[in-house]
Amino acid sequence: MLRTPQPAKTFLASFLLNTCISSPPSQREIGVRGTVMSATEDGYDRRRELQAFDDTKAGVKGLVDAGVTAVPAIFRHPPESFSLPLLQPTGATIPVIDLACARREEVVGRVKAAAETAGFFQVVNHGVAAELMAEMLAAVRRFNEAPAEAKRPYYTRDTSRKVRFGSNYDLFWSPAACWRDTLFCELAPEPPPPEELPEAVRHVMLEYAEAVQKLAVLVLELLSESLGLARDHLTQMGYVEVLRLASQYYPPCPEPDLTLGTSKHSDSTSITVLLQDAMGGLQVLLDHGDGRQCWLDVPPLHNALLINIGDHLQLISNGRFRSVEHRVVANKSRDTARVSVAGFFDMIR
Repeated sequence: MLRTPQPAKTFLASFLLNTCISSPPSQREIGVRGTVMSATEDGYDRRRELQAFDDTKAGVKGLVDAGVTAVPAIFRHPPESFSLPLLQPTGATIPVIDLACARREEVVGRVKAAAETAGFFQVVNHGVAAELMAEMLAAVRRFNEAPAEAKRPYYTRDTSRKVRFGSNYDLFWSPAACWRDTLFCELAPEPPPPEELPEAVRHVMLEYAEAVQKLAVLVLELLSESLGLARDHLTQMGYVEVLRLASQYYPPCPEPDLTLGTSKHSDSTSITVLLQDAMGGLQVLLDHGDGRQCWLDVPPLHNALLINIGDHLQLISNGRFRSVEHRVVANKSRDTARVSVAGFFDMIR
C-alpha cells in the first residue's frame, strides 16, 4: 500500500515529538563498521528518525526555527568524540603567511614549513578582495536564513546535480549527524549556468570562485617550488582543475556539548581554501610532541583565508606535506549562526 506523503511541517512536528522528548538511544543503535541499524531492541528506530528529518527538507535550521530546545538523538555523538584535550592558548598556533612578502624564497620557505608541520596556514595579502569575501559570507547567510520554502527546491541527495542544498551528505550511514546545513556547488571545470544557482548567491558565487581559483594556483606554485619542482609542476598535473564549493551554515545549538558541527576528518583533496566568519569553531588535531594528540582552536583572522593540505598532496609528496584531521565544534551562540565557505580543489578523475 502506498504511503501518502505528509507535508513538511507534519514531518517536522513528528520528528521533534519523537526525538527531542524521548530519551536518547544507547550505543546499540550503531551496527558493525558504522552501519546505522534500522531499530534497536528497546524500540528506538533510528532509520525512521533520519528519514523523518530528511523529509522536512528544512535542515538543522528548520529544527532551530521550530524551537528545538534539546539535541535530537540522531545528532548525539558518543563520548569518545570529545575525549581529547584542547591545547591551551599558550601552545602552538597556525602559521600566518603574508603572500605579498618581497622575497619569494621567504614565502616558499614559510609555506614549506607550514605544509610539513601543521598542514594548515592562514594567508593574508592573498589577492581576494575583502569586499568580495564579505559579500560571499553574507550571501550564504541570506540563503540559509530565507524561508524554508525558498530553499526546498535545492534540497536533494542527487549527486548528479551541480547545485544542491542539504544537511549531512552522509546522514544515512554516519554514526551521528552533525549540526549544520550545506549548499554545495560544483564550479570547475564547468560551472553550472548562473540561473541554476540560488538567487541569494547568484551575484557573487562565480566571481568568488574565479578569485579563489587564482589564489589556489599561487599556493600550488609555492608548494611545487618547496618540493624543488618547477613552479607550474603541480598545476600542470591538474591539481586545481576541479573546484567544489561547500557553503556551510552552523545554526545555534541548544546543547553544543552533545554534538559537533563537523566531525573529525581530513580532506580528500589537493588543497582546501577556507573562508570563515568571525564566529570561530574550527579545530585542528595536532601531535603534542610526546605521543599525545590535542585539539587546537583556529581563531578567524580578519580578511585572511585558511589553507590546508589535502590527502592527495600528502600522497604525491611522499608524506612530506601533512593532511591533518580537523573538525568544527557545535555553535555555542544563542542567536547567531556560524558561516564558512570551503573551496575544495582537486584534479579531474
